[in-house]
Amino acid sequence: MDVFIEPLPRGQWGPIDGYSLEFVDGSKFTNDIFRSEALAASEAILRGYTPLLPTVRITDKLAVEHWKRPEALKRYSP
Repeated sequence: MDVFIEPLPRGQWGPIDGYSLEFVDGSKFTNDIFRSEALAASEAILRGYTPLLPTVRITDKLAVEHWKRPEALKRYSP
């Protein structure tokens, strides 16, 4: 199952304060906020999910071009 790594604050340009993990329906995977994409991806992988990384700052979960799978999931494993 896929988990989306969302940059925070959502829907805004500017600096990214952290990353959250969400399902396609927008529900939170966890309430934790991660300092980096790598930490968020590691958490998803540890719980048995596949992370999807954003390719744009303001994301849309239904737009396939806004997301990519990590090239090397080993890179994010602890």
